[in-house]
Amino acid sequence: MGYTLLQLADRTAGSVTYAGNDLTEMDKEELRTYRRNLQIIFQDPAAALDPRMTIGQQIAEALEIHAIVPEDEFDDRVTELLTTVGLNPYFRNRYPHEFSGGQQQRIVIARALAVQPNFIVCDEPISALDVSIQAQILNLLENLQEELGLTYLFISHDLRVVRHISDTVSVMYLGKIMEYGTRDDIFNSTLHPYTKALLSSVPEIDPEKDQIKKRILLQGDLPSSSKTISGCVFNTRCNKVNEKCFNEEPIWSNYQDEHWVACHNV
Repeated sequence: MGYTLLQLADRTAGSVTYAGNDLTEMDKEELRTYRRNLQIIFQDPAAALDPRMTIGQQIAEALEIHAIVPEDEFDDRVTELLTTVGLNPYFRNRYPHEFSGGQQQRIVIARALAVQPNFIVCDEPISALDVSIQAQILNLLENLQEELGLTYLFISHDLRVVRHISDTVSVMYLGKIMEYGTRDDIFNSTLHPYTKALLSSVPEIDPEKDQIKKRILLQGDLPSSSKTISGCVFNTRCNKVNEKCFNEEPIWSNYQDEHWVACHNV
């Protein structure tokens, strides 16, 4: 979904609209002008960086392509960006392999910020990092959001991180959104059987609470996402399934305010 929103992957249906303009109908030149506003932080920072270019060159490349600042100001802007993400500007002449995973992710963030975007897709940006480094990157992202007025689409399997960083949450299963709502809606007023199963798997900090917590274990087989599934895509594993679930795809229902769910049993 993240790649499709940024037009890095082709859509199968539908449209992607940004600021009233359909990105799916644009040619490459038109899209390039919008790339300034739409950026991505990749899951694997080592793979996202060019091993043959210094980090200063990689950040400056974005400035040059989009003509953000005059060429004689590149060095000052690179210094500013590295400082913003908590790196020493003197590191600009080093290559990616000379940095730790957390530092590489900070470099990727600096490169994304170079073009002054409004919207950033964060594709599992902390999953490859140690827990202590994860907290640093999360704090950095939150601080940058507040300072620069950024909007994130934060993709993650770690529900504790989702709860910490999100304003609204979409729960997806096999490419379909099962439930959508505010953070409090999703975590405190859960509706969909899949969301309930996900939340039941999150360990409690208190060991005593964790021992008495009721876990919902999903049974059945995970169907192939490449095959057409009749009815609800969750019907092979749902503990509330009925005949209607195999014959009709559930439609979006507005349960309350901004809380939406796609389930026959809600």
